[in-house]
Amino acid sequence: MGELLTVAALALGTGFLLLGSVGLVRLPDVLCRLHATTKSTTFGACGLLLAVLLQAGWSAAGLKALLAIGFLLLTAPVGAHMIARAAYRGRVPLADRTIVDELKPVYEAHGIWRSGEEPPGEVTYRPEDLP
Repeated sequence: MGELLTVAALALGTGFLLLGSVGLVRLPDVLCRLHATTKSTTFGACGLLLAVLLQAGWSAAGLKALLAIGFLLLTAPVGAHMIARAAYRGRVPLADRTIVDELKPVYEAHGIWRSGEEPPGEVTYRPEDLP
């Protein structure tokens, strides 16, 4: 029974990793790609690490796998958020199909950039100016 759960966790993790790869290739812009790859590869890696935990049990390798799962679940969303924020602030173009850009008026209202302004080389702002 334990080996069957291990194989199921491996298959689930591999499936999520495959979906992340497909999303990276098929989606139109950096924000969509980042969303697909962050979510699916995090869950894919967690599936593989869960398989290690199931196979190794509560040994040193199993506990390390459990710690790695926790670390991934805590750090991957933060890293993805920072990359997306840097891409948006760096004016990486959105997909042509993007209908609503909710951050643009907020950034313009707080003077981070103005309408029609070219992307700045370096953005200087005070953290208290941001929403």
